[in-house]
Amino acid sequence: MDIEMKIEKTVEWLRNKVNEAGAKGLIVGLSGGIDSSVVAFLIKKAFPENSLGIIMPIHSQLVDQNDAESLAKVVDIDYHIVDLSQDHLNIKEKVLSKLKGDVNDRGSDSNLRARLRMSTLYTFANALNYLVVGTDNAAEVLTGYFTKYGDGGVDILPIAHLTKREVYEWGKYLGVPKSILDRAPSAGLWEGQTDEDEMGVTYKAIDDYIEGKEISEKDRKVIERLFNQSKHKREMPPAPPKYQ
Repeated sequence: MDIEMKIEKTVEWLRNKVNEAGAKGLIVGLSGGIDSSVVAFLIKKAFPENSLGIIMPIHSQLVDQNDAESLAKVVDIDYHIVDLSQDHLNIKEKVLSKLKGDVNDRGSDSNLRARLRMSTLYTFANALNYLVVGTDNAAEVLTGYFTKYGDGGVDILPIAHLTKREVYEWGKYLGVPKSILDRAPSAGLWEGQTDEDEMGVTYKAIDDYIEGKEISEKDRKVIERLFNQSKHKREMPPAPPKYQ
């Protein structure tokens, strides 16, 4: 099946999911990255009049917001900008002021950003009766490279079966701007942060692993460690057995 047909099938799937839920449309968070860009095109195709993008800077670099806005204009999707920087600071300071000793400042900071964005998306979605559309691809699902109840907190995942290289192929076909296609994948959590540096393995290696191709033993160990450590993210929270 060629890319055009796969996109048409995915758009049809999106419409079916909205209808099944009794919803009216779709909403996605726009980061200025390739994954959310592809999803924005898909939801606009599925619901031209009932699709929405939300740009949510949190101490973000201006280039991220500029790329997200440029993408929204190329897609011709309605969008809003909601700056959550002060909200993030307020919650972080309130929490960390209660704690003494060493704390995981980077982890709590980055996960709080993702969870604030999730809450913001669902506030819009609930008000409009839209479904929240996730942007995780197959490599991110496999490695658990998403925040539990953050960017992992969504209703549907239309590109969850696409490798990262396939996401780029779809992006080129759909018309994602070159500035986004040429950027190193990053969650924009801090200056200079990239996905691959944080994971310790390249998307190429992860994609090859998914496709059953040969990769180095070092990369295989990293991927399988990430998969095992993130198992809890892909499952419902554990509960004890039902005692009779």
